[in-house]
Amino acid sequence: LVPSAPRLSAASMSVVEHVREMASAGLHSNVRLLSGLLLTMSGNNPELFSPSQKYQLLVYHADSLFHDKEYRNAVSKYTMALQQKKALSKTSKVRPSTGNAASAPQSQCLPSEIEVKYKMAECYTMLKQDKDAIAILDGIPSRQRTPKINMMLANLYKKAGQERSSVTSYKEVLRQCPLALDAILGLLSLSVKGAEVASMTINVIQSIPNLDWLSVWIKAYAFVHTGDNTRAINTICSLEKKSLLRDNVDLLGSLADLYFRAGDNKNSILKFEQAQMLDPYLIKGMDVYGYLLAREGRLEDVENLGCRLFNISDQHAEPWVVSGCHSFYSKRYSRALYLGAKAIQLNSNSVQALLLKGAALRNMGRVQEAIIHFREAIRLAPCRLDCYEGLIECYLASNSIREAMVMANNVYKTLGANAQTLTLLATVCLEDPVTQEKAKTLLDKALTQRPDYIKAVVKKAELLSREQKYEDGIALLRNALANQSDCVLHRILGDFLVAVNEYQEAMDQYSIALSLDPNDQKSLEGMQKMEKEESPTDATQEEDVDDMEGSGEEGDLEGSDSEAAQWADQEQWFGMQ
Repeated sequence: LVPSAPRLSAASMSVVEHVREMASAGLHSNVRLLSGLLLTMSGNNPELFSPSQKYQLLVYHADSLFHDKEYRNAVSKYTMALQQKKALSKTSKVRPSTGNAASAPQSQCLPSEIEVKYKMAECYTMLKQDKDAIAILDGIPSRQRTPKINMMLANLYKKAGQERSSVTSYKEVLRQCPLALDAILGLLSLSVKGAEVASMTINVIQSIPNLDWLSVWIKAYAFVHTGDNTRAINTICSLEKKSLLRDNVDLLGSLADLYFRAGDNKNSILKFEQAQMLDPYLIKGMDVYGYLLAREGRLEDVENLGCRLFNISDQHAEPWVVSGCHSFYSKRYSRALYLGAKAIQLNSNSVQALLLKGAALRNMGRVQEAIIHFREAIRLAPCRLDCYEGLIECYLASNSIREAMVMANNVYKTLGANAQTLTLLATVCLEDPVTQEKAKTLLDKALTQRPDYIKAVVKKAELLSREQKYEDGIALLRNALANQSDCVLHRILGDFLVAVNEYQEAMDQYSIALSLDPNDQKSLEGMQKMEKEESPTDATQEEDVDDMEGSGEEGDLEGSDSEAAQWADQEQWFGMQ
C-alpha cells in the first residue's frame, strides 16, 4: 500500500516520509517499530501530526502487521485508518483550498482507500471470515473495483454459492484483463459455455502472435468442467504435442488428473511422474499422485513423497494428504483422520483431504460423519466419480441400499453411461438379490466399453464367483491381465484357481500379488491357507509360530493405535465439525 512519490533528500524528509520510504523498501519490522512509537506520540499529543499523516502511519503500521500474519490486529488498524480517512475527507471539504502547491504532492502520496479495503478483505479471508470480506469489497463502487478486487469477489461469491454474482465478477476481470486464465477457469467451472468465454478473448488472440493455442486451451477446460474426460484428454494431448507447449507442467498435471478421473491410473501416474521430473518443487496434484501410489501398495514411495513435499512446504494441504494416505493404507485410521483434518484446516477446498478424512471416518465406523465429508467433496467436485463412490460406500455400509441406488442412478444420468458409472451402478445392484441380473448386464456393457477397467473386472469376477462359474472367471481375469498387472486381479485369479484345484498356479498368482503389494493381507491369507493344506503335519507347528508372530504384530498395532489416539484427540480442533 505504498504509493510512489518523488524522491526527497533525507534531510528534507518528514518522519512520516521516512516511514513511507522504509515501507516501500520492504523494511516491515522497522516500519512496525517506528510507526508504533509515532502513533503513541500522536495519541499523547493529537496536534503532533496532521490527519493525513496519522492516516498514513495507521496504514503503514497495519501493513507491517499484515506482513507478520497478525491479521486481526491488522484489521483493527486498517479500520482505524479508514475512520481517520473519513474524518480527513470531511475536513478537506470544509476547509477552502489555500492554493499551496505543496499540499498536492502530499495528497497524491496518501495510500489508496480502496487498497486499504482490499487488504482488510485479505485479512478476513485469512481469518476464514468470508462474509466480512465480501461485505468490505461490496462496499467499493463497481467502477472503482480493480481486477484483483473483482477476482477476489468472484472467488468469494463462488465459495458462498452466489453463482450469478461470481460470474459477473469473473466477466469483469476478463473485460479488464482478457488473458486472466484463472478467471476463465472460474467461468467454465460455473457452467458458462466455452464459446461464450472464448468470445471474450477473441480480440486479444487475433491481435497477438503465438496465442492461437488459447482457444484450444479454453475448449479443453470446457470439456474438463463438463465431465467429458475423453475429449478433454484428447484436446490437451493435442496442445501438449505442439512444440511451443511441450513439457508444460500445468498441462501434464491436468492430463494426469483427467486420466485419474477416467480410471486410467497407469497413465495418470506416468503423467504425474513426468510433471514431477520437470518441476521437482511441484505441489499441485501430488495429493492425488500419493493416493494412487498408496492404492498400488507402494507405501515406501508414498512416505518418500510425503517427506519431500513437507520439505517444500508444510503450509499446503498436499503433504498432509499424502502422509494421511500412507497412514490410511497402513490401517492407522486415527492418524489418517488427524492428517486429513489438518489438510482441511489449511485448505477447506481440498477434495482429496475431504475424501481421506471421509474414508478414515467410515473405516472407524463413524459413517454419518463420513457422509458429511463426501457430500462436501461432491459439492466442490461434481464431476469426480470417486466422491460419489465414497458416499455410496457409506450408504452401503449403513445398509441404506435405497439411498445408494438413488445416488448411483443420479450419477449415471449426470455423468453419462461410461464404464465407470455403469460399474458404480452395478456395484449397488449386486447388493440386492432382486437386481443381480441388472448388475450383470451393466457390467457386460462396462467391459464392452473398456475391457481393461479393473473395477468392472473385479465386480464381474465377484458375480461369477457367486454363480460358481470359476472357468468363466479365470478366462475373464486372464484376459484383463494380458496387458496390465494388478495386485487385486492376481489375487482373485489365485482364488479362482484354488476353486478348480489348480494349486501350483494359484500359489504363483498369490506370489505375484504380494510382489506388487507386500501389504495385501488377503493374498497372504490365501497363500498361508494353501501351505497349511499342502503340509498338514507341519500345520500345528506353523500355527504356533503364527500365534507368536501374530501376538507381536498385534502389540505393534495396538502401540500404533494408542499413538494414533493422540492424533484422534486433536481431531476436534481441525477440519469440519
